[in-house]
Amino acid sequence: MPQKILLFGDTGIDDTVALIYSYLNDEVDIIGVVADYGNISRENALKNINYVRALFDTDESKDIKVIAGAEIPMTGELPNYVTAIHGEYGLGPIIPPDVGNEDALEENFFEIVEIILSNIEDLVIVNIGRLTSLATMFVLYPGLMKQVKSYYIMGGAFWVPGNVTSVSEANFHGDPVAAQIVLTYAKKVTIIPLNVTQKAIATPLMVDYIDQVGQIPLIKTLLDYYYDFYKNRNPNIQGSPLHDVLTVMATLHDDMFTFKKLPTHIVQATEGTERGQSIADIRPFGDLAEETEKNITPHRIAFQLDYQKFYVDFMTIMTGQRFG
Repeated sequence: MPQKILLFGDTGIDDTVALIYSYLNDEVDIIGVVADYGNISRENALKNINYVRALFDTDESKDIKVIAGAEIPMTGELPNYVTAIHGEYGLGPIIPPDVGNEDALEENFFEIVEIILSNIEDLVIVNIGRLTSLATMFVLYPGLMKQVKSYYIMGGAFWVPGNVTSVSEANFHGDPVAAQIVLTYAKKVTIIPLNVTQKAIATPLMVDYIDQVGQIPLIKTLLDYYYDFYKNRNPNIQGSPLHDVLTVMATLHDDMFTFKKLPTHIVQATEGTERGQSIADIRPFGDLAEETEKNITPHRIAFQLDYQKFYVDFMTIMTGQRFG
């Protein structure tokens, strides 16, 4: 039976590839997508999601709920979009046509409750963007959110460089208040940080082959644009890091990772290098039972990636051919 996923994202390039991967994968059932600000504005995220959904033009894709999420972080600041990395609509150079009535989605946030209640026994929530909308659900419906089967969150950088500051990753940096709320109150959380996502590389050769034999010509346009940015910033990089695809994969493939379970804290500074830094407590002493009483919950964090398993799964799904 496919894994039911409610996806929260800010639909940049890697979010979009994660959506496409999910649509192509028979083991994944995306039942809803919450469109947030982050890489791009919420308005453009909605256009992006509706465009990608329309590309598949199936009954399943039409049944996917698209929900308008947060427009600004809980810090109250105006968000900084990163269109230089992802393009105006999160699709690189592509400007999507209007394929859905985005205006009709402006006030449907509370449909998230209905989705969770209707799928409470086997629903997994995956957050691959800023955590503002997910944190809002914990503020409004803490009892309901405790019933969710599990959470997978792309965020954080533990003893590796960040991608916004030297120590901070973009999703936690963009709204550290929301990140801390989620990690304080959510149970059964798996964090997929830069430690592993920066190793989930799609090389130009992989992208070219997917373009030749795959079903979605959009992939090469997206990942070539993405790679150009990363290559200009770091000439030594071998391809495009698929942060968000890897987080969806994690819901299906525990054996792709090495995990540790550690208490985690997000630095709440409003500015400076340390804003949004993710800190895991690795002390060999301490009483986890006592920490749990203080609402300091240890979470499962991925630290190592089996790249071969990532490669086989990604190429198999994206090409429709068996690899490995």
